[in-house]
Amino acid sequence: MSTTPNGSNGADRGGYLEFERPLAKIERQIEELEASQATSGRDHSAMIRTVRAELLAARRKLYSRLDAWEVVQMARHPKRPLVPDYIDMMVRDFCELHGDKGYRDDKAIITGFGRIGNFKCMLVGHNKGKDTKERLENCFGMAHPEGYRKALAKMRLAEKFNLPIIALIDTAGAYPGIGAEERGIAHAIAVNLQEMSRLRVPILCVVIGEGGSGGALGIGVGDRVAMLEHAYYSVISPEGCAAILWKSAEFASTAAKALKFTARDLKRLRLIDEIIKEPLGGAHRDPAATAASVERFIVDTLRELKRTRIETIVRRRYKKWRDIGAYFTSGKPAQAASGAKSPAGGRRSKQVGPTPQEAAAAHRVKEVERVPEPAAEPAVPQPAATSAAEAITTGAT
Repeated sequence: MSTTPNGSNGADRGGYLEFERPLAKIERQIEELEASQATSGRDHSAMIRTVRAELLAARRKLYSRLDAWEVVQMARHPKRPLVPDYIDMMVRDFCELHGDKGYRDDKAIITGFGRIGNFKCMLVGHNKGKDTKERLENCFGMAHPEGYRKALAKMRLAEKFNLPIIALIDTAGAYPGIGAEERGIAHAIAVNLQEMSRLRVPILCVVIGEGGSGGALGIGVGDRVAMLEHAYYSVISPEGCAAILWKSAEFASTAAKALKFTARDLKRLRLIDEIIKEPLGGAHRDPAATAASVERFIVDTLRELKRTRIETIVRRRYKKWRDIGAYFTSGKPAQAASGAKSPAGGRRSKQVGPTPQEAAAAHRVKEVERVPEPAAEPAVPQPAATSAAEAITTGAT
């Protein structure tokens, strides 16, 4: 499928993507019936109602079973609302803040004070840009190091005034250019991960479109992480994954399915906390309703977190992100201390003690530090010592 220069999948004038073309055909039929009724004076209202019912049924059927690649196309839709749209629709008294106090103001990141519901907050988000000129100025929402330093500086300001932080994520990734590398893009993202994990204010993150790699994570460490229904959150774009594994971007749809990055996949894997429903047909069909849903999630969650001591919030946030590092061994989920069920039906493993590698290293240190026995006593043959790593593995089996 062809894509537009901004990385969004091409849509026709009615805003329909390729897999939505059958819906466009039914809509044209309704328009023709309405035009015929207006010009001829004949009553086609019964037929129009019937076709409208067919259109609604077709929409429900189509959007209830989107595959991963179709979700990517929805997330990149050229008419999908962007962060400035959400600010206009749900943030009152917004006061934008600029600059990182070190290099320049990165327009790919928007920061500022505002009110969402009854809560004063600091809003941080990616800005892809509306038209070609703005997209080029904003590097299509891919931030430079100064963008992430700008975001962190404003988050620290929010902490100073005891204001919650709202992060709206919508980026294909951090900017991959030479200048960004020279100015330390990886370090800037790493510092944000470290500092966001211990900021003493509530942090909410919402993926509203694309959640690409470290570019998304750079403002994505929060107490609650939500995704819009047709957004995706991934370590790499499907085209990038296909280029690495199959040496061709033509396998992007295959890569998308394998990456398990849709909202449903990530909720099932417990990597996000909530899925925010979109209007039938996607956020671009009714941006106001989508913004209302996002605002409701933010207000309800802030009201919940407000009742919790900040020390508890920070401790839970740190544990939440450490637990994401749980992994499976030997193809089967190991026994987890928490008893949490894994997506595959087994138990998800957590590192509740030293890792096998750490245990083996400790065992070797003890062997070195062991005092040798007196030479007068004959050495008694002993069976080969089992390493701590082997003991742990045997015990688990």
